[in-house]
Amino acid sequence: MKKAHFKKYIFFSMLFYAVMCISGCMKVKDNTDIEEAAPKIVIGSDIYEPYLYRDEYGEFEGIDVEIATEALKRMGYAPEFKVIVWENKKDYLTDGEIDCLWGCFSMNGREEEYQWAGPYLYSRQMVVVRQDSVITELNDLVGKMVAVQETSKAEEYFLHSTDSNVPEVKLVYCFSSMDEVFAALRKNYVDAICGHENALRAFIGTAPDEYRLLDGSLLVSGLGAAFDNGYDSEFVSELGKVLNDMMTDGTTARIVEKYGLDVDKALGREEN
Repeated sequence: MKKAHFKKYIFFSMLFYAVMCISGCMKVKDNTDIEEAAPKIVIGSDIYEPYLYRDEYGEFEGIDVEIATEALKRMGYAPEFKVIVWENKKDYLTDGEIDCLWGCFSMNGREEEYQWAGPYLYSRQMVVVRQDSVITELNDLVGKMVAVQETSKAEEYFLHSTDSNVPEVKLVYCFSSMDEVFAALRKNYVDAICGHENALRAFIGTAPDEYRLLDGSLLVSGLGAAFDNGYDSEFVSELGKVLNDMMTDGTTARIVEKYGLDVDKALGREEN
């Protein structure tokens, strides 16, 4: 009797274990299905390190990649990143090829052009020169040649600003990508380049003995995710709330700190 009882115990134990294994497998499958079934939000950006770029395996990573992924996850969505030609960004939106623009995109002066979720970060527009340059401050840019990215705040600053304090440069070269902007300085085609501080710092990091950042910023801008004015306003509003929650609960701070940014400046907690 004891032996029979023991066999029965073994049988039910094995049965229980098998059921648990099957349940576990089913649970993993369900989670995978849920993740794959999450509706996609297509995000358009150019390559702009450290905000959005590809790693050695071709996967997207960066500050905005992580912020967008977490924010959309909280809303039940998943991001799909698409590299676009930045100067054609409005066409991608109006044609419906992407849902939004998200990649270190300045809100300042564009408030009516798009629906915005943000600001979720802040960024300074700054200037980089070669180490041996005679340029030591922003006023030294008078009569010099500067390279910027096309349709950027830096381009607007030098070509369209009515501020009397803007240095009167000799020529402004506008390039399609920041890689081309960096190349212009690297090949001595221009005297200086201008752009978002942390993108410039990433560039300097490739050859710290050859370039330097000038003190002082041209302007400070809030960064946001931009949607077409005809897009679902409730979705944009909800995304804005989630991004604000992430700034409040410390998520955004942890992400930007991971990439070496000054957290207080990035979150607008102190004067830039």
